[in-house]
Amino acid sequence: MEPGPAQQWGDARRTAARLDAEHVHAIALTWVDNAGIARTKTVPTARLAPAVQRGVGMSPVFDVFTSDDAITASAHAGGPDGDLRLFPDLDRITVLAAQPGWAWAPADRYDQLGTPHPGCQRQFARRMVDRAADAGLVLRMGFETEWVVTRMPGTDGGGHPGGSTDAGELLEYPCAGPAYSMTRVVELSDYLRDVAEALALQDIDVLQLHPEYAPGQFEVSTASADPLRAADDLVLVRETVRAVSLRHGLRPSFAPSVVAGQVGNGCHLHLSLHRGERSLHRAPDAERGLDPDAVRFLGGVLEAMPALLGIGCPSPASYLRLGPSVWAGAYQCWGVENREAALRLVTGAPGDPDGGHAEIKPFDAAANPYLAVGAVIAAGLHGLSTGAALPPPVSGDPGVLGVRERARRGIVRLPSSLTESTDRLAESAVLREAMGEVLHGAVIAVRRAEAAHLGDSEPHEIAAATRWRY
Repeated sequence: MEPGPAQQWGDARRTAARLDAEHVHAIALTWVDNAGIARTKTVPTARLAPAVQRGVGMSPVFDVFTSDDAITASAHAGGPDGDLRLFPDLDRITVLAAQPGWAWAPADRYDQLGTPHPGCQRQFARRMVDRAADAGLVLRMGFETEWVVTRMPGTDGGGHPGGSTDAGELLEYPCAGPAYSMTRVVELSDYLRDVAEALALQDIDVLQLHPEYAPGQFEVSTASADPLRAADDLVLVRETVRAVSLRHGLRPSFAPSVVAGQVGNGCHLHLSLHRGERSLHRAPDAERGLDPDAVRFLGGVLEAMPALLGIGCPSPASYLRLGPSVWAGAYQCWGVENREAALRLVTGAPGDPDGGHAEIKPFDAAANPYLAVGAVIAAGLHGLSTGAALPPPVSGDPGVLGVRERARRGIVRLPSSLTESTDRLAESAVLREAMGEVLHGAVIAVRRAEAAHLGDSEPHEIAAATRWRY
């Protein structure tokens, strides 16, 4: 049961007093728009109780903002009229370790009468979690966050030039070590320590923090959690990395393609299925440990993957990253520990409680995490209800197979452009029903506008236009 107004007011006053004692002077209330940008309204700590009771005003037009801050329109959103209210989630208020004097809270959006806004992405995710619970399923999810760090222009510090991009911007990397190398950790040990410390102080359970493949690239993986919390955590992780980076004179890019032609930034989604405490990935007598319900759920996800790219790969830059033979998952197939498959079954060590799960490879950091977790759950639940199946698993790299061999095996290339994935999302009755006409329509409108804006651009121009947006 939701707490009543008097209890909410009391809880907010006590929270504000606690924050004041910790010298927190302002709170950032965030939501993530359909273009994948974390937007915010901030309030002084003393105004937390009124914000919890009455919300903070914001325009509905943010539903149709694009990543370059242009405004498009859908059948239900756009224009100067109307007002919504942001309500902070008191349970997720977090003191920000890398931003002294600040706290953060994710927000849900309602209309002025207190009705849930049908375009609220966070409430969409919550609804899908509730649907899964109604089906007897408990899901746990977690994200990998990848980013490329460069030195801020005009700063000293012995950076290593990365050369001028085709768009003329000089990117200077603060490390020169090889991919995955200990050299990079040594070069940036103070920075990485501060990232790890800030996340720990904010109760983010970090599984791994390590160098990645591309120049200046790193990755942090967080522990699995309730899907809504996982999406909240992703927002908090990204903004914490940004804050720590700036304090070190560095600039992070979470864009899908930082430099055209190089390996880009993914944001892989990991998920596991349970009934109560029983993992559906550890069925003792089932092939590969997959309970039949897990097969049906994952079959639904794989079947919907082309439409899901309209959610998880929402930028023209996403398709600069999503190519064959770079571990991005460019083909609609699944495999056991196959990092080239769009859906990877992770078996893990026998005693590892998180060992049995699945990974969705194509998603990137331009995606709204609330839309991502909600859409994946919706697709999986549809597969569960229709008895979806998984085709034979694929081993090796589908990209090196001939066209005829891929056709023989039923291995299909996923959409290779935002226009194509948006068309598939628009056609998806499953996702339209789950999201509702208002949210689904706004997402389609934003995708169409993003695709049109950069439709005639060269790859290097797309990378330059989106490099610092996410």
